[in-house]
Amino acid sequence: MDMSRARASLRGWGGVAAMAVLCTLALAFALLLPWTQKTPDAPLRGGQKAATGTQARVDACEDADAHRQTLAPSGADGPTIDAIKARTGAKRKLIVGVDQNSYHWGYRNPNTEGARLEGFDIDLAHRIAQDILGDPDAVQFKAIPTSQRIPAIEDGRVDMVVRTMTITCERLRQVAFSAPYFKTGQQVLAPKSSTVTGYNGSLAHKKVCTAAGSTAYAKLDADRKSGRLPVSTDLSATVPNQLDCLVRLQLGEVDAVVTDGALAASQAAQDPTVELKGEAFTEEYYGVAMKKDADDLVRRVNRVLVDYRAQGWQTSYDTWLSATLGKDPAASKPPAPQYLRSS
Repeated sequence: MDMSRARASLRGWGGVAAMAVLCTLALAFALLLPWTQKTPDAPLRGGQKAATGTQARVDACEDADAHRQTLAPSGADGPTIDAIKARTGAKRKLIVGVDQNSYHWGYRNPNTEGARLEGFDIDLAHRIAQDILGDPDAVQFKAIPTSQRIPAIEDGRVDMVVRTMTITCERLRQVAFSAPYFKTGQQVLAPKSSTVTGYNGSLAHKKVCTAAGSTAYAKLDADRKSGRLPVSTDLSATVPNQLDCLVRLQLGEVDAVVTDGALAASQAAQDPTVELKGEAFTEEYYGVAMKKDADDLVRRVNRVLVDYRAQGWQTSYDTWLSATLGKDPAASKPPAPQYLRSS
């Protein structure tokens, strides 16, 4: 390991030490939510398309179309929303699982009072709280590691997860998703001086870091088994949170990182010694994840997203992501939703 390079990288990282300390502070107290029943279909707005099926019918799901496995939007309350609104006093908040160390997505800004949580995902969570509870600040954030996103929903520790979570068929068997709110794809991040050129044979004999439970690890593992990725590529470096991969890269403990391009671009902005290598090699969509049978909440979030895409999404993109992903957000905008109807 080149220690001079590691020291230079850590200087480039700047506030990582302070952020790492803050990242150990997790919010406590879990609240169990009741399982909910389905609500009737709501009429579609003009221009929206509907597919036939149900939220739970994912046996014929393909990942390329997984983002279409969601229910039509509705502003009606139901059992899940009623339970949220029934909370009293200081507990009358929407409980949202988020990241707190993904730069410009969900991170604690050490330059603000109390190291406030900020980012693109955080803006969306505030917007959903505003719609359901009438107050954008009526939200309790819980820091959830990548691998704990689904268990946190299933156990009732959170009402939803808004945490750069890709919609996949496997995950749809465990939780429900909203319509997509962001489009991205897997990409390689490595030091500028690295011989790695992208997602190709240059990863042979390289140690690649991914977050445990991420779509990145699942893709690399499958491609190494199928022969698309060199069999000598070392995938043993998995970490609880994506930021840990960048730290390990800076310390010279791994050769490359694979993660969503949107996250990789934010990490490259934090450290000028690393860069994206090659183009994105998958197409993925972020969605808000909720409990499997919380149909009323899924529909409500989808209604919020209809309005948010029209007014709010662009402002949040300009604030948090335009500096790293470019002024034109066209490549990041999700397609028009195609909603399922309950049978």
